[in-house]
Amino acid sequence: MDYHSPYFFGYLIGFTHLLGIVAAIHALLTVRTAQGSIAWAMPLIFIPYVALIPYLVFGRSTFDAYIKARRQANTEMRTAIADFNWKPWIEEAVAARRSDAYRSLRAMPKLGRMPCLANNEVKLLINGDETFSAIFEAIKSARQVVFVQFFIIHDDDLGRRLQALLLERAAAGVAIYVLYDRIGSHALPARYIDELRAGGVQIKAFATRGGWLTRFQINFRNHRKIVVVDGMKGFVGGHNVGDEYLGLKPPLAPWRDTHVAVVGPVVACLQESFAEDWFWATRELPPLILPDSYPEDGVLCQLLASGPADAQETCSLFFVEAIHAATERVWITTPYFIPDEAVSAALRLAVLRGVDVRLLLPSRPDHYTVYAASSLFAFEAVRAGVRIFRYKPGFLHQKVVLVDSAISAIGSANLDNRSFRLNFELMLLTVDEDFAREVENMLIDDFALSHEISSEESKETHHLQQLGMRVARLISPIL
Repeated sequence: MDYHSPYFFGYLIGFTHLLGIVAAIHALLTVRTAQGSIAWAMPLIFIPYVALIPYLVFGRSTFDAYIKARRQANTEMRTAIADFNWKPWIEEAVAARRSDAYRSLRAMPKLGRMPCLANNEVKLLINGDETFSAIFEAIKSARQVVFVQFFIIHDDDLGRRLQALLLERAAAGVAIYVLYDRIGSHALPARYIDELRAGGVQIKAFATRGGWLTRFQINFRNHRKIVVVDGMKGFVGGHNVGDEYLGLKPPLAPWRDTHVAVVGPVVACLQESFAEDWFWATRELPPLILPDSYPEDGVLCQLLASGPADAQETCSLFFVEAIHAATERVWITTPYFIPDEAVSAALRLAVLRGVDVRLLLPSRPDHYTVYAASSLFAFEAVRAGVRIFRYKPGFLHQKVVLVDSAISAIGSANLDNRSFRLNFELMLLTVDEDFAREVENMLIDDFALSHEISSEESKETHHLQQLGMRVARLISPIL
């Protein structure tokens, strides 16, 4: 064949367009939202030379083979722990139903796979220093088992401190299980992992691809952050393991994030979430521990684990339900504000009901395209009556929801399509007025360090900036 012939190039162009049409049909049949389908289908049809490879890598948001395999693994895992005594879940769930505040979240008992449990002690960890001091202190006291799961683990000072501590406890006979996301921790060197394994630590990467058909599938990621020590004490929130989370890396420093420490029955739910992900990575079940006793009184907590293998869009529905439940206020902090239509409508309706609706966003971008799209959504929300604040001191990465006087949620989920439909996320819902007051005071301090966006600011934006934001919004369903 003459590769320099114009016929060859014609055939090549025609074949590329044919592939683009096939991929566009696939997008229309599989992408979960109409906006996402259109965002992929149009470039696949008209500029397949540019769109085919990105679609292969990022576009297959409902990759059926993976989702079916994940669901099967979850079923196998639950069967494997059927012999464990999880009676505290059943006994304590009764107390949750007597909470008026929890009853306002009418869909939560069915939306969450895990029940709302009483008798938990929770502690708010406002920044990275507090978070990792508490985590390291808990690991130092470990006697039996430690679970560690993060989206990102860096081989920097904080990462090496964690490594040294895990090796020390492993040498003392503690069983250590570490799970990291293969994409989020892509820069983690093999040396770091090998040293942990040589020291007796069991460490695995969470991956959603395997075999030649899915070798380019990197769209699903495990964004959860979990630490559990001896089945007694758990940690969940927004921090990853890296010096930037201690505010040590400009230009985004000081980093603003939040974690929660918890003791009580809900720690069993944290263990189950970790066990599901560990079982997916290894097809083995880690040791699960139930303490002999729990606190006699405390906070109602429900762990909400969500991901692309769910039968419904659990994460998005959680935000919608929380916003709809608000009668007085709903304050949300998120680094990425790219809501779907359901969340946008819920925010607008809350404003119309007279609810104090506030969003706290970063003033500094870590991803410029996401920031541009987020800015346009923010301007539209301001015009609908939502109060939008930009945190000024450094990058804001925290994920917090505060509803009325008693309900709060802290975890890993952002207000964007990736958290709604592509990532495995975890939010700890708490129902307690005293703890909600702590969260309120924390957010009031954050608002005091922020700039409130006015509706006039959108009119002052340069035309080229507006164009950039609108282009970014076009591709926001696939970000």
